[in-house]
Amino acid sequence: MRTTITNDMPEWVITGAHTMLPDGTLEDACVRVAGSSIVEVTADEGQPNDRRIDGAGRWLLPGIVDLHGDAFEHLLMPRPSVYFATGMALAEVDRQVCANGITTAFHGLTYSWEPGLRGGDTVREVINTMERLESSLGADTRLHLRYEMHNIDAVDEVEQWLREKRFSLLSLNDHAQMILDRLDRADKLSEYTGRSGLSAKEYAALVERVIARGDEVDATVQRVCDAARAQGVVIASHDDESPQWRRHFRARGATICEFPCNRPTAMEAHAAGDPIVLGAPNVLRGHSHDGRLDASSAIASGLCNALASDYYYPSLAAAPFRLVERGVSELANAWSLVSSGPAAAAGLCDRGYIEAGRRADMVLMDFDPDGNPAIAATIAGGRLVHAAAPDLCSAVSRAA
Repeated sequence: MRTTITNDMPEWVITGAHTMLPDGTLEDACVRVAGSSIVEVTADEGQPNDRRIDGAGRWLLPGIVDLHGDAFEHLLMPRPSVYFATGMALAEVDRQVCANGITTAFHGLTYSWEPGLRGGDTVREVINTMERLESSLGADTRLHLRYEMHNIDAVDEVEQWLREKRFSLLSLNDHAQMILDRLDRADKLSEYTGRSGLSAKEYAALVERVIARGDEVDATVQRVCDAARAQGVVIASHDDESPQWRRHFRARGATICEFPCNRPTAMEAHAAGDPIVLGAPNVLRGHSHDGRLDASSAIASGLCNALASDYYYPSLAAAPFRLVERGVSELANAWSLVSSGPAAAAGLCDRGYIEAGRRADMVLMDFDPDGNPAIAATIAGGRLVHAAAPDLCSAVSRAA
């Protein structure tokens, strides 16, 4: 076992870890890193003077790629109408994603017709702050614009952002009718008014106005999709409810089927070769929190290419092992759902595997006394961005 590329930058190694190779096998290996890249994977133990992290007794797996994580909203607004500084929130989110083994994080930033947490002012603030902080973040952090299709008045702004390539992923969302149907539920109405800052009466009136403009949606969505395709931005459709919906959005360039609501829709996506993204929390819970497609059964049927953290970052590292425990999948396939699968769906061909020439994104994995996965260290772009295991400390000081 030896793969090598030439690189003149300073090097360091991870030695002794049970390493997942590109064919899915696990072997003890020495992984050499230079700059942001893996330059060599060998069966030897490195050189005595190598700067190193000792991975003995642990597993080394490809870094996690999260295509859709919106738990960062809880750091922006931890309680209804209670905001904290965007820079502080995003820095804390970065610490959380790195601690959970996520080396590429797509923050699912919703741009809705609502004011408040998902309104224009917040979206602009997050975009600008992300661009200021980008070089200081541990994970490769990107923005996934969740465009609410009834947000008709924002189409010019969204087109401009896409031309400027300020997003790496676009998803088409339509929650207006669902929200209208739930306005008589006190828990949901409280959620909507809390994040928007509107009274119940004001919010209900806003929803009615939005729904009334439904005949304008198709034309504006087409404009947004045309702008995304012109810039090579990957497009997903969100919560497709039927095979017909999937075909409709595929015709607009939405190659990713994100959270299909049912099996026939997932089967339509699979038959067309569309990557299917489901929620890792769905796997951990054993069912959808919304009564929709069960992720584990879909995975067993080959109807899933990627898992996303959705609203719970720790779910991504844990879900593959839960699938293995239940006999749903072998580890190599299960781990691909959080690494190479989402990377391929997003067009990120430089990551998802531990091999020479790939970006040095890796997770050093421990297991707690109950057998649950625990992140000992996270390496993103060749940098050690998280270290939790006490016995790594001396090695970390030399390799960081």
